[in-house]
Amino acid sequence: METPGSQSSLHRANLERVVRAVRLAGSLTQAEIARTTGLSAATVSNIVRELKDGGTVEVTPTSAGGRRARAVSLSGDAGIVIGVDFGHTHLRVAVGNLAHQVLAEESEPLDVDASAPQGFDRAEQLVNRLIEATGVDRTKIAGVGLGVPGPIDLESGSLGSSAILPGWIGTKPAEELQGRLGVPVHVDNDANLGALGELVWGSGRGVRDLAYIKVASGVGAGLVISGKIYRGPGGTAGEIGHITLDESGPVCRCGNRGCLETFAAARYVLPLLQSSHGTDLTVEGVVRLARDGDPGCRRVIADVGRHIGSGVANLCNLLNPSRVVLGGDLAEAGELVLGPIRESVGRYAIPSAARQLSVLPGALGGRAEVLGALALALSEMGDSTLLDSTLHAAAPAFT
Repeated sequence: METPGSQSSLHRANLERVVRAVRLAGSLTQAEIARTTGLSAATVSNIVRELKDGGTVEVTPTSAGGRRARAVSLSGDAGIVIGVDFGHTHLRVAVGNLAHQVLAEESEPLDVDASAPQGFDRAEQLVNRLIEATGVDRTKIAGVGLGVPGPIDLESGSLGSSAILPGWIGTKPAEELQGRLGVPVHVDNDANLGALGELVWGSGRGVRDLAYIKVASGVGAGLVISGKIYRGPGGTAGEIGHITLDESGPVCRCGNRGCLETFAAARYVLPLLQSSHGTDLTVEGVVRLARDGDPGCRRVIADVGRHIGSGVANLCNLLNPSRVVLGGDLAEAGELVLGPIRESVGRYAIPSAARQLSVLPGALGGRAEVLGALALALSEMGDSTLLDSTLHAAAPAFT
């Protein structure tokens, strides 16, 4: 047993800091590891050498700022993580390794609203199919990240009361899937996972404070503060769709009137165009027509952008993020929606907050949530197994 404060316990603590930094980032140069962990360059060099000798990390030549450097990532065969994303009309699963490489990914249509048990059964089948297709060793699965389109109660793990998934109320998604797969499962709502995905792989890379706005059948925000997802004590932080814009406006599914969602979500926006464009119109179709110059679709998208911008301005005044990333199908409209968002932010946010803000489309499209699920699994797994293999493979060189 290691004595707290001893050389061996300090050494292990330093190993943990380096492994965690690399695990969360995917790949870092040794200089970046030193900045991230606060360890000296010499200490990082010794630890990386030890981890490499133990087979825990891989080191490859790279360049940084025009200079030669060494990129450090976890070994591709050190472990496996799985991401599962339930959307309203789809199920998407991805299998990745600890080096942040996606080994397999597949999506299939699914009416998630219909039945929770059916949804979990389909997820189990798709996970098993991808594991078999990739040939990965099941014993190396470190964990599963799971995304659902609704708020999760942090204490009970239950899906909260929501009109979005009436057939799922009271279910405990993490428990359900863990019972089927036999590995640890970590659950979060889709907006938070979209924020994680963009933070690690997409338009949020390099920033520590951002909001990911997802506009689909509802409107939600994933909030990243100081590099971490902020969920609030009950898990409902980021419900930007229920900011009141007009107290005499349409009745929202939450019971209030004039929520942002009633001016931006697909279920409220598409009917505005049905008389002129038919009842089969989708958000993807509206975006496509708008990009082709359809005046009605352009007007509706611009109006939606201005309403979203009002909500983003409130976020700016309260939290002062440095970046807002727009996700969901609406982001494909590009400047047709981003321009009006910036216009409203400039009008309603305090000038200093508006000046510091950049508004960008998501880089990951429909993959943001499932990649965020992989990132969740990576962030929640422990490093003990990785470190134990390293410490057994090489005698510790105390630093």
